[in-house]
Formats: sequence, structure tokens, C-alpha cells
Amino acid sequence: MAKENSLAEIKKHLSDKKLVLGTRETIKKMKLGKLEKVFLTSNCPENVKKDVEYYASVSGCKTEKLDIPNEELGVICKKQFAVSLAGLLKQ
Repeated sequence: MAKENSLAEIKKHLSDKKLVLGTRETIKKMKLGKLEKVFLTSNCPENVKKDVEYYASVSGCKTEKLDIPNEELGVICKKQFAVSLAGLLKQ
């Protein structure tokens, strides 16, 4: 149930341009405090997970671990490459 909600949320925010894709952009926006939530894929690299958890604790951003690999998130986001991180911008 939670997986479907997360994926539906990602698809919804993709269309209204409130989703940041990719490790570099997502962490950059987290440092600036511009993200509400971060989605991590199941096979996200361990060093990236540690960075995300640290910046999430500093910025007060929620993290949500997805049960899907980065290749599948890339397909859901209509990209031709794997996406390990996606961030939801604050309203």
C-alpha cells in the first residue's frame, strides 16, 4: 500500500514540476533546505544514503525508502537512465 502511494505521489509531482531528480541536484536542494521529502531507491549506493540521512536530519526533510531499484524509478520518471534519488520541492 505504501509503495503505491509513494509511486503515485512521484508520478503526480512529475507532471507539476515539483520533483528534483538525481543525486547531485537532490543533495544540493537539501543543503539549501528547499526539499520537503526525498525518495531513495532500494539499490541506492551506501555513501549516498549516508549523505541523504545526514542532510535530512539537518534540514528537517523526510526520507522515504522505495521498494524499487533505480532503473525502475528512471522508467517511472520517463528517463533513459537510472535515478537513485528524487526530491519533492517545498510548496
